[in-house]
Amino acid sequence: MQHKPVQFINRYTRQLESEAIYGERWLRLTYHNPIGLLALHSLVKRAWFSRFYGWRMNQPSSRERIALFIREFNINTAEFAKPTESFQCFNDFFTRRLKPGTRPVCSDPATAVFPADGRHLGFQNFSQSDGILVKGETFSMVELLGDAELAAGYLAGSLVISRLCPVDYHRYHFPVAGKASQPTLIQGSLQSVNPIALRTNIRILCSNRRWRTRVDSPEFGRVCVLEVGATNVGSAVATFKADSLQMKGDEKGFFQFGGSLMVTLFQPGKIQLCEDLLENSRRGLETYARMGDVLGRIPGA
Repeated sequence: MQHKPVQFINRYTRQLESEAIYGERWLRLTYHNPIGLLALHSLVKRAWFSRFYGWRMNQPSSRERIALFIREFNINTAEFAKPTESFQCFNDFFTRRLKPGTRPVCSDPATAVFPADGRHLGFQNFSQSDGILVKGETFSMVELLGDAELAAGYLAGSLVISRLCPVDYHRYHFPVAGKASQPTLIQGSLQSVNPIALRTNIRILCSNRRWRTRVDSPEFGRVCVLEVGATNVGSAVATFKADSLQMKGDEKGFFQFGGSLMVTLFQPGKIQLCEDLLENSRRGLETYARMGDVLGRIPGA
């Protein structure tokens, strides 16, 4: 069967591009086939499956996968902070740091930036959204945040979804400056956050395991940042000091092997998202952009 490719808009080329999906055949089998769906519910979304796969990616024998992965997905090794041959296992490569200056962060204090490399969706007023990726398909803010009182402050606020593919740089950063709280773990399953899966069930975002951090920003108010785990991503490892002041672009943590996703929430009236991000999202298309690039700015600034 011929499947429609997953497409997105590249902010830098302004062109429509097709995504090279790691494990695409397996993903389509899992989400578009009755037998695959049975495997999904009985095996794939279970935490032990991701722990086992993560253990495999931490073994020295997994190093042999690195060179093939780099070639297949055309990874730019010139950005790496250390030589490819120095990685001790696949997860060491996957959670790699980049050379200083590789991801410049917009210095304008009136701007917020994307927290990670990836494909992004943006919604200026979440309460008025008629669908995310698929018309009529959305989710509950209360379920996403796991806290009804907290969710009430974001119902009519702005939302940015940042989806990281396995081929992306997998360290994530603060989108704004401010005092960051201790991350709160919200337990859940570990389904894929690939668009093949999300177009089937966007509610994966509020049923997967996720970590919630509040950032009290002088410019943008209380910003809420969530890391969403996925298949083979049993943990998001925080590397920042909680209850301390963080600068925009400071490292927040990293995801281990697999596709991953972040959600950034702004209170109503605190940000005006970039027009290209909004327009592409209205068309059901993600926008590819790198960490540190502008996602929006203070209204009127």
